[in-house]
Amino acid sequence: MKIDIITIFPNFFDQFLTTSKIKHAIEDGQAEIKIYDLRDYTDLKGGKIDDTPYGGGAGMLMIYPPFHKLLKQIQTDESYTVFLSPQGTVFNQSIATKMSREIKHLILICGHYEGIDERVLSLVDEEMSIGDYVLTGGEIPAMVIADSIIRLLPGVINEASYIDDSHQQGLLKYPQYTKPSSYEGLEVPEVLRSGHHEQIRLWRLRESLRKTFTKRPDLLVKRDFSKEEKKILDNLKKEIESK
Repeated sequence: MKIDIITIFPNFFDQFLTTSKIKHAIEDGQAEIKIYDLRDYTDLKGGKIDDTPYGGGAGMLMIYPPFHKLLKQIQTDESYTVFLSPQGTVFNQSIATKMSREIKHLILICGHYEGIDERVLSLVDEEMSIGDYVLTGGEIPAMVIADSIIRLLPGVINEASYIDDSHQQGLLKYPQYTKPSSYEGLEVPEVLRSGHHEQIRLWRLRESLRKTFTKRPDLLVKRDFSKEEKKILDNLKKEIESK
């Protein structure tokens, strides 16, 4: 997968590109990431890429021409261009999975200052946000989205390592434990030490549903439950409500 990131702070990504799974994905050819400095594409002196808004108002806006010039050079028929904005679609695991499977060339545009010239949006396919809050720029969201997608690309990590991740199946992940089995009176659940695969599966499903119901009930609203899940959830609700 090819990912192009447009920013006015290219050094922001130095450590991101040379650390952990991102570094290995690039070295192994699963991902290609290129950082573009928007200032290299402005005709204004001193690399200036912002100006005051028409009609007045606080702050500065990123101007349109540098975006037009750069995107005209790098966009192709396979490109999907995303402007990172608090007004956009909220990014989630489902979107990450879809992008990792369907997009060959992703362009991420990092905004800054008070905002951008609205005409830039005519050049993008989608606005996207990582949450209902405002950051000083799009660099952190760009790293979040790139990381979330790249780890799902074939060969980057073993599929078994993420298939049960929180949100991957629309639920939060079940509790996990490792050695020692007992420490200072805190015990690992006996079922996990039993070696009984079906009992372990049922325990994990129940605890995953419990966590989701107690921590993120909003995730359950649109979920299409299996008969098994519905039965377990009904019993959990009765158990929790009786306490």
